[in-house]
Amino acid sequence: MQIVIIGSGNVAYHLAKAFRLKDIPLMQIFGRNGEELKKISEELGISYSTEHLQDADLYIICVSDNSVENVSQMITKKNCLVAHTSGSLPKEILTGEYRKSSFYPLQTFSKSKELDYEKIPFFIEAEDDQDQQLLIDLASKISDNVMESSYEKRKYIHLTAVFACNFVNHLFARAKEISDSQEIPFDYFLPLINETVQKIYEIDPKAAQTGPAVRNDVRVLELHEQLLKDESLEIYKIMNHSIQKMYEL
Repeated sequence: MQIVIIGSGNVAYHLAKAFRLKDIPLMQIFGRNGEELKKISEELGISYSTEHLQDADLYIICVSDNSVENVSQMITKKNCLVAHTSGSLPKEILTGEYRKSSFYPLQTFSKSKELDYEKIPFFIEAEDDQDQQLLIDLASKISDNVMESSYEKRKYIHLTAVFACNFVNHLFARAKEISDSQEIPFDYFLPLINETVQKIYEIDPKAAQTGPAVRNDVRVLELHEQLLKDESLEIYKIMNHSIQKMYEL
C-alpha cells in the first residue's frame, strides 16, 4: 500500500516517525512548509514536496482542523482512501470522490518530546468494514491500543482530552507564572505534579481531590484571592467554585 502523509507539524512528524520505526513505507510527506518538511525528510529519510502530491492508495491528513477541508480538496485521485487525524471533525469533512475515514491518535504531540507510540490509543472510523479493518491493521503495527469509534463517540473523547490535557497544561503555565513572579524555581513543584498524575492510576480523580476548596477552608481561599489578579484570579475562583459544587460544599 502506497502511503502519503500530508502536513509538516507535530502530528505529521510523529506519525511519520512511528511508521519509519515499524518499517511501514511512506512514499512522501507533503505540505506547504518546506523548511519543516526538509527537517523531517533529513531525519527520517522520507521524500518530501511542497508542490507535487504523489499518487497513493492512502493519504493521511495531519493539519489543523481549520485546514482539513481545504487540504482534502487537493487530493484528486478517485477511489483512494483518505483519513484525517482530527478528534473533532467528522470524516465527511473530507471533500472528494474517494473513500473517507478518520485515523485519530489520542496524544499530545511536540516534536522535541520522544513518545512511546505503542501506548498511544488510536480511534478508527471508515465508511465500510474493509477500510475499517485496513486502518485498524495499520494502526496496530504502531500501537497496542487500537479501537473503532464513531464520530459521536470521538467528539467526547476529544472533549475529555481537552479537559485532561490542554486545560491542565494551561494551569501548569499559569502556576509557573506565579512561581516565576516570586523567583521560586518551578522545579520545586515537579514532584507534586508527578504525584498528582501518578495518584489517578490508583485512585478515582474525584476521590483524590485535596486542597483548600474541598476542605472549604475559607481563610486560605480568601488569602489566595488577595495574592492574585486578572485572569489568574478568575481561574482560581472558577476552579474553586467547580470543586465545591462537585462536592456539594
